[in-house]
Amino acid sequence: MRVKALTIVAVTLILATGAWAATSESVLYSFLTQSGDGYYPYASLISDKSGNLYGTTYYGGANAYYGAVFELSPSGSGWTETVLYSFTGKPDGQAPYGSLVFDKAGNLYGTTYYGGVSNYGTVFELKHSGSSWKESVLHSFTGTNGDGAYPLAGLVFDAKGNLYGTTYAGGKGYGTAFELKSSKSGKWTVATSYSFLAGTDGAYPQYGALIAGKGGYFYGTTLSGGGTYNVGTVYELFLARGVLVEKPIFSFSGGNAGTYPYAGVAADAAGNLYGTTYQGGASNAGIAYRLNKSKKWSESVLHGFTGGTDGAYLYSAVALDAKNNVYGTTYQGGTSSVGTVFKLTLTKGKYKESVLYSFKNSGGDGLYPRAGVILDSKGNLYGTTLYGGMKNGGSVFEVTP
Repeated sequence: MRVKALTIVAVTLILATGAWAATSESVLYSFLTQSGDGYYPYASLISDKSGNLYGTTYYGGANAYYGAVFELSPSGSGWTETVLYSFTGKPDGQAPYGSLVFDKAGNLYGTTYYGGVSNYGTVFELKHSGSSWKESVLHSFTGTNGDGAYPLAGLVFDAKGNLYGTTYAGGKGYGTAFELKSSKSGKWTVATSYSFLAGTDGAYPQYGALIAGKGGYFYGTTLSGGGTYNVGTVYELFLARGVLVEKPIFSFSGGNAGTYPYAGVAADAAGNLYGTTYQGGASNAGIAYRLNKSKKWSESVLHGFTGGTDGAYLYSAVALDAKNNVYGTTYQGGTSSVGTVFKLTLTKGKYKESVLYSFKNSGGDGLYPRAGVILDSKGNLYGTTLYGGMKNGGSVFEVTP
């Protein structure tokens, strides 16, 4: 385990779309591409009650190319990074894409895209004991006999402490959703899984982790499938007599309605779902949407991104505040064409978009955010960029609206 102090390297005031806004951005940490640090963080962050931030990097760590789990802790002089675990490759995990999740005891769980006994990826646990963390592989995917392969997304717990997730491939060829249960002996096994079928069904669940809804339902997205247009779905998942059942609740139709939802969804208190698509909209630069919950789900396009100084191309999920304002990132667009942080403000039932921050291709700023943002109790936003920072290994940033 290695600890480094960090320096805040960028604070900027920007002009938001349509109004002046005193919005400051700080690069809290720049990942190195050497010295055992992780680099290229694809996933969004999570936080604990003390305000520490946790995430994964696809590459780096003590074993160069296998990836790492990290913690950022606030201190009087800034933030301190600790590499909690460096993956070692087969039969251990390798290349974590997805975000992490805590259990009630403060242990961390996640997935790796490669590694495991068959090199089809893993589900892992980092158990917290004092100041140390111990990693265990809970499941190695095999890609055979209906098992999944290559998990890109993170995990979610149900009320009983079982884990749910998805794999990009495996099953009958188009990816899977799975439930992982723990026995009294502490051994985890795949209790049931669902194989996506393409066609009118979804195909290839991507980066967005499932979210838990009311009544034992889970919600997620697939990159393609959905029938006539084959450009993605939103689906619900539930257990029926111990078997996972999947039902597409919305199929994207391209054009203004959106194309290719890489990210998962977020839910408001009424159960409406919010998300993004990579492309679609009038400028084909992506949209933010809401699925309105009723007997039949219907879509409202909240914003069509236009590129240029506006954002473009969305890989990330969105976050909601208590007023149902929507926050997220775009991979490109903005004043330097290297990504933005945006807000959709709800006023009198309609949403208006503002660019809170445009990343700069200079000065050690982050570049190309792939993941979404999280909010703290003060409304500050935290996220990662895939590239940029002082060493071009990616960054962790804070935006203060």
